[in-house]
Amino acid sequence: HFEMAGVIRDVNNPVVFLDVSIGGAPAGRIKIELFADICPKTAENFRQFCTGEFRKFEKPLGYKGCTFHRIVKDFMVQGGDFLKADGSGSISIYGETFDDENFILKHDEPGLLSMANSGPRSNGCQFFITCNKCDWLDNKHVVFGKVIDTSSMTIVRKIENIPVGVGGRPTIPVIITECGEL
Repeated sequence: HFEMAGVIRDVNNPVVFLDVSIGGAPAGRIKIELFADICPKTAENFRQFCTGEFRKFEKPLGYKGCTFHRIVKDFMVQGGDFLKADGSGSISIYGETFDDENFILKHDEPGLLSMANSGPRSNGCQFFITCNKCDWLDNKHVVFGKVIDTSSMTIVRKIENIPVGVGGRPTIPVIITECGEL
């Protein structure tokens, strides 16, 4: 159902997008397959934060306008804290946090989408995309999606190479300007 169907694990899985700007200039679109066939709860949480379906006090909550607040070259780019923008905010469509769904998939290549957390059973809205194999994260973070094409991975690499300051915080804003489901 997509021109890059060769890299899609399962055609029934949702595909979402994150349009990113770097320093106020449009950088491009990251397309991600969510592995609903393996991690349905985790995938649905992310999908709803992309589409704005999840609402609190009638207001859509989600990734639109959110930053990538932590970047570590050769490791990962982290974002999704639309509450506090610093890595301390947590909310999910299931409550403040939710349990680790499973650890079936491993952090064995670049371009994987995984949940950021603050220990076991603490998944919320924050996520990261791997820039390398990071097997020390296996069985601690839930891998639940993958960047599906080269042009999307190029955007991840652009983000990865942004200059950073203390704590991996980018020195220029990296913002999800638009997001949704394809």
